This record gives sequence, structure tokens and C-alpha cells, in this order.
Amino acid sequence: MTSTHRISVINGPNLGLLGTREPGIYGTGTEENLIGLLEERAADHGLILEYLQSDVEGEIVSAISSAGSISIGLIINPAAYSHYSIAIMDAMKAFPGPVAEVHISQVFTRDPIRRQLLTARAADAVVIGAGLRSYIHAMDIILELFQDRES
Repeated sequence: MTSTHRISVINGPNLGLLGTREPGIYGTGTEENLIGLLEERAADHGLILEYLQSDVEGEIVSAISSAGSISIGLIINPAAYSHYSIAIMDAMKAFPGPVAEVHISQVFTRDPIRRQLLTARAADAVVIGAGLRSYIHAMDIILELFQDRES
């Protein structure tokens, strides 16, 4: 990778509350901890990290569209929008590079509505239940998929 390659990470609603929101489910790591992990891993691979957290569906859609012209891959945690947002799913489908959807908690052991991941239909990979490390695993997967597409 070159230092001009970018990777985008987009987090959906309430993920700005990491560390304080339901720590029994989402852990005690904060958004700042997450960004630090992501920046470190991106730097290890010679990438520039683009990060956004938004509680607004339209901002997330716009960010995915914008990322398509600057990033080699997309890591997204649509959070609650993952269960019903056709707009986010369509934006993910239009992203030209590999897309990994992430969920911090093990959604399949939670209430039934959280087991339905509409947006995951547009992802090349889904990483679920590994806490904040889910994002690191997703980044590794994105890089592997990108390299496979380039060769």
C-alpha cells in the first residue's frame, strides 16, 4: 500500500457513545480508543484513515458516496440502520471497492430485530461479535479483498 491509499470507516447512530452506552454489550472501549486502534492499523499498512460517526442516515449515505471516490475500501457499522435502511444498503452496493460491515456485539444472540441485517446484503464481508477488534479484522479483510482485485 502507499500512503496515498485511504480506507473509510463509517459508524452509525449512538456509536459516539461507546464506553458509556451499555458497556455490558458494547464493552468499555471509547470512540477515541477505536479511532486509535484504526489509525494504528491503517498506519501499519501505509493507509490514511477517513473516519466518520453520524446519527443521521442521510449523512451516512452521503459519506459512503463521497468515500467511493477517495478510498480503496469501506468499513461500516450502520448500527440500528442495519436493520432497515435501504438507502444505506443501496449506497454500500454502489461503493466501488470492497465493503465490510461490522457489529461490535454478537447480534445473533440478541433480540430478534437485531438478527436481521438488511445492509449486510451489500457487504463483501461481515464481522460480528469481536468487540472493537471487529474493525481491525474488517480492515485486514478489506486489504486482502483489495489486493485480490488488483492482482
